[in-house]
Amino acid sequence: QAQLAESGGGLVQAGDSLRLSCTTSERSFSFYAVAWFRQGPGKERAFVAAITRNGDETYYSDSVKGRFSISRDNAKRVAYLQMISLKPEDTAIYYCAAEESHLYDAKYHYRSDEYKYWGQGTQVTVSS
Repeated sequence: QAQLAESGGGLVQAGDSLRLSCTTSERSFSFYAVAWFRQGPGKERAFVAAITRNGDETYYSDSVKGRFSISRDNAKRVAYLQMISLKPEDTAIYYCAAEESHLYDAKYHYRSDEYKYWGQGTQVTVSS
């Protein structure tokens, strides 16, 4: 059972960059698809980005495409979300999520119920 931990959040100004990390002690991390979701103040949790187990496919929401990049290092058991050109509307709690690949349908990468394992979240605040 994968336990996930996010880190790297903080308070930044508009236009700045941040890199979030999602780490796990799960030895079979390379068999999991990973995604990032976020929940802004007063908003529902929303899909941000996803990556397949070996990184050959990535997906992004329209709101972050071209500014955010998801990647992973299976040897280090970590997934990243590199965020550039941050905007105040990117302010949210960012969650890492994962699902075992044999249970994962990439067609539904944007659905939160596609992922069984979740971290506690890390706060990202972008000031204008």
